[in-house]
Amino acid sequence: MSDDRQKAVPGLRSATPVLRCADYPRARAHYCDLLGFTVAEEGGDPPRFGILERERAVIFLDSWHGGPAEGRSGWDAYFHVESLDALFRAYSDAGADIVRPIELTVYGMREFELLDPDGNRLCFGEDAEP
Repeated sequence: MSDDRQKAVPGLRSATPVLRCADYPRARAHYCDLLGFTVAEEGGDPPRFGILERERAVIFLDSWHGGPAEGRSGWDAYFHVESLDALFRAYSDAGADIVRPIELTVYGMREFELLDPDGNRLCFGEDAEP
């Protein structure tokens, strides 16, 4: 893309994954109690949608549209992190459903994956070389 075109197009600052869940209170408890997120905002009475934060990471939990689709594969959210080893230990010690331990990838990242109670696959990664 030319420099002129880049200047004319507004820049993207961030993206927020929307994770579908069948049971919002269960999902909220998982993300807050196990993964260390806090609730920034909720919608519905009782709540069925939430905006959760941890440091600079933000996710949306959505139970208005049902649980995740069956038979899907791949990641539902990717988190770029610092101190991957410490985060892995904290989540392992807390009882998170780790489905792939820390591995060095062919594309230069160190990553691990876990599943939430609805089967959403979360990947956490950091550059292999600082």
